[in-house]
Amino acid sequence: MASEQEKAASLSKPLPSDRLSSLDAFRGFTIIGMLFVNNPGHPHAYPRQMFHAGWGEVVTFCDMIFPWFLFIVGVALPFSVAAFRRRNPDAGLGTVALRAGKRAAILILLGIIIISTVHKRLEIRMDVLQLIGTSFFVAALLYEAPKRVRMAAAAGLLLFHWILLRFVPIPGGDGWAFEANNNIIWWINNQLRPYHLAGILSTVPCAALILIGTWFGDALRASGPNERMKMVKTLIIGGVVLCVAGYLWSYTLPMNKLVWTPPYMLWAAGLGSMVLAVFYFLMDIKGWKTWAFPCMVYGMNAIAAYFISIIVRLNTVQAWYTTYEGEQITLWRRMLIFWSDLAGETLGSWLFTSAYVTFWFFVMWWMYRKKIFWRV
Repeated sequence: MASEQEKAASLSKPLPSDRLSSLDAFRGFTIIGMLFVNNPGHPHAYPRQMFHAGWGEVVTFCDMIFPWFLFIVGVALPFSVAAFRRRNPDAGLGTVALRAGKRAAILILLGIIIISTVHKRLEIRMDVLQLIGTSFFVAALLYEAPKRVRMAAAAGLLLFHWILLRFVPIPGGDGWAFEANNNIIWWINNQLRPYHLAGILSTVPCAALILIGTWFGDALRASGPNERMKMVKTLIIGGVVLCVAGYLWSYTLPMNKLVWTPPYMLWAAGLGSMVLAVFYFLMDIKGWKTWAFPCMVYGMNAIAAYFISIIVRLNTVQAWYTTYEGEQITLWRRMLIFWSDLAGETLGSWLFTSAYVTFWFFVMWWMYRKKIFWRV
């Protein structure tokens, strides 16, 4: 196994691929997908892929967005650590832990602000950004271990979560169960809810997913200019292997986002790797970047796009009321009615959401031009 000194030296060495346009674009693509699925018009106007799968249903595109973001966090981690090592070549584990803890704390705080704004009171509990924060912290600390140890840790985390879901009976119940409101994770969350920690156990599989992403990130960062086509094959083959493993594993435990089953995590990582391969081939090999510029704009300010768009929406168009046909409705609802009257419910719903996404693109574009980037 590589020593800490050898690893630090490797990370401190600048490589040609220290910035990947494709990774920024994939991140932006994920954020755009999030904006579309989180801000729908009339539900019946959208295909099933735009909604989360119900319990026992086949996972959808919507179900991929969050795990893809976690996967991207993992792919980006080697690049982030390398940049940090070059600035701080003598940094020890304590410094690394402090840095990871600070980034995690910021994400958790932003998540608390969002959920508190939704409920109009201080609400301290797990949600999207909180889970990203805790998972990143665990993965960032494990990233300090040699690659084999790190991958073994990812496998161990997934195996632990699988054993918990597949074999541990519900205390006080009728034994083992895997139903929407009758499974061991559901039971644990109920026990932790009074302590504002319901959902914290999801850190286990999510940290594993980030660690899987670091394997691809290490490979991408180490690939030289003459090895890029080989890297595309690595991304595709790795993605296929993960998808097959997830599919086969699903025979023992179904893919399920609500409790983050390990087969679902592998499936999402595999698809994410193959999508990244497409971005990487088109942008970093072929140099065709113009088509993905909107994705890059969003991707370089992903947290800002997520946080600001939600906070502004909650405090403006969803908080302001107007009168329509004698009824008090939110401005958000009135905007949907406008587009529906203009183009019909189906097309109008897509125009409504597209207009919202486009508005935030121009905000992010302004930040991009002014070089204002939120670095969490």
